[in-house]
Amino acid sequence: MHPALPLLLLALTGSTSTPGARQLNTQGFRLYQAGRYPEALERFQASAKASPDYALAHYNLAATLGVLRKQGKVCEYSAHRDVIVEHLTQAVALDARRLTRAREDADFEPIRDTLGWQKLQGRDPAREQDVPTLLRAVSWFGPGVGVYGTLRRLRFEPGSRVTLLDKVVDAEGTPRERQVRGRYTVSGRQVELRLEGRSPTKGSLTETGALTFPGWETFTDAPSECEA
Repeated sequence: MHPALPLLLLALTGSTSTPGARQLNTQGFRLYQAGRYPEALERFQASAKASPDYALAHYNLAATLGVLRKQGKVCEYSAHRDVIVEHLTQAVALDARRLTRAREDADFEPIRDTLGWQKLQGRDPAREQDVPTLLRAVSWFGPGVGVYGTLRRLRFEPGSRVTLLDKVVDAEGTPRERQVRGRYTVSGRQVELRLEGRSPTKGSLTETGALTFPGWETFTDAPSECEA
């Protein structure tokens, strides 16, 4: 969100919003400007609930969740990446101008490496030609284990480089991250990893955006968070 542009933001309200929803959104924006993000979130949630087709309420709700996520308050306020993407996607579907604003909005930095954000930019895992770009643009997470969260990540880099990051938990319960570097190639949907000290591994990116390798866990853009 852009705190310096309240009049512009308030002017772009959707025609389907009710007076009560607009009032809640205005209250939320003032709280946002004051740095009172949890209270702002409550107003934006109430506004979106009062008028589900109110694009600006969904946008501001998503932006505020983005701020809370950057502050490390993911679990306290359910500021999960998929929730932020969901509300932003809904805002854009209701008002395409929201996407132009979102591209400049620092509140959405936490989701720019998600599949949902990439879809908003017109990239789709259902199209084979988009697979190489999506591999590099998205952060890939394996499943998690309780309080340790995601134990395995994949990072695709320019120059056909790839890094596997494994979180290893020692006997005392202390997690340490280990990196294995290598190279990768893409052919259609097929992705081949050649990691140092390991045999080549072939997998694929499905049309729904899941990265799978036989004998490995499935990788998605959603990290494991807030699990006991």
